[in-house]
Amino acid sequence: MSVTAFLVVLLSFYLNVGSVHSQGSHHDSFIIQYLERRLSQMEERMNQCEQKTVGVTQKTYDLSSEIRGYLSTLNVVRSEVQNEMDSMSARVDRVERELEYLENKIPTETDIEMEEALLEQQIKAAELDLLKKKAKIKVEKDCSIGLSQIKSLKIVKKTGDTDGSWFKDPSQGSAKVYLLSGISNNTLLEYDSLHSFIESNTTTPVKVLQLPFPWIGTGQVVYNGFLYYHKADTPNQILKVDLLNGTVVDSTLIPGAGRLPVYSLNPNTYLDVAVDELGLWVIHADPEYGGNLVITKLDKGSLAVEYTWDTQCRSRDAEGAFLICGTLYVVYNTRYGGRSTIQCLYDIHDIIHSDESPVMFFPKRYTSHSSIHYHPGDKQLYAWDDGYQTIYKVETRRNDQVTEE
Repeated sequence: MSVTAFLVVLLSFYLNVGSVHSQGSHHDSFIIQYLERRLSQMEERMNQCEQKTVGVTQKTYDLSSEIRGYLSTLNVVRSEVQNEMDSMSARVDRVERELEYLENKIPTETDIEMEEALLEQQIKAAELDLLKKKAKIKVEKDCSIGLSQIKSLKIVKKTGDTDGSWFKDPSQGSAKVYLLSGISNNTLLEYDSLHSFIESNTTTPVKVLQLPFPWIGTGQVVYNGFLYYHKADTPNQILKVDLLNGTVVDSTLIPGAGRLPVYSLNPNTYLDVAVDELGLWVIHADPEYGGNLVITKLDKGSLAVEYTWDTQCRSRDAEGAFLICGTLYVVYNTRYGGRSTIQCLYDIHDIIHSDESPVMFFPKRYTSHSSIHYHPGDKQLYAWDDGYQTIYKVETRRNDQVTEE
């Protein structure tokens, strides 16, 4: 008999008793009413107890199912560990056999001395070859000037996206201006001159060039009629595109590049191609050197790497950089935008030193640059300043005069 049925029978009994003694006293009627209330309360508590019992039973079942699942997973993991242990044991056995083999093949002391002498000769030959390459870069041109100040600011125009790059072809006799808007695209705009660029919204036509592959970042340059840029979807590939027919004529991979943005304030730019009086360069950041900047000299014809320098200039808080006569000048700012400053430089000729040079300030304009390109002929910086195309006039002096200040 269930609890509910028992309570019903008990209640009926008392009700019968109440009817038999209906002629009883008022005191007996009060007792019967009291018993009825207590029975009602007991029935309610019994129902609650029954519901809680069902809930506990369900939770116990769920916990049991979860434990069975854990045990199944544990068995799988135990099997995997056992397989790994067996594989490791086999590897240890193989290593022991190989070590035993190598012990029997260890050369004599005389052979080791001969190999060390040969290795030392090879190292000296490699060092001499690097010194020759470095010396070739030094004497390629009479390049003994350094930056003394950034003199003036001229806002030329506002066009395109917030980020982008614009510049002139620094080749002798060229007046063409090029613009690449955004951080990734395959469209290059070409203008006959700076005046043509300024008046392009009115009547002056613009030449639209569709590139064979899209670019990424804001580190592009045009040099001698060729566009050099970081190919999108590649970590460190530089393309050389002939602007006359729009074809790729050469490409190269920059060693160690592409793992870290070159400037932390421009997170979409991993390779920054630059031009100065000595030729073509690539700037990038290398995590193996604490995220400091690395500059690589390229042959503009073959794109072969001529030499690489590791600098002490950090990429953190940097927004751009440029080279003048083989000296790297790094521009810093804040992530909120502010007045740009040059706080670190690196001279490949080891004449100018960063710790001896004062901090140089850009003319007051509290924004940020997404690209800065130096034109060695104009002695000007072509910057993309929060959507504005800006020109900075720079003053240079001989390096011996710069270091004396």
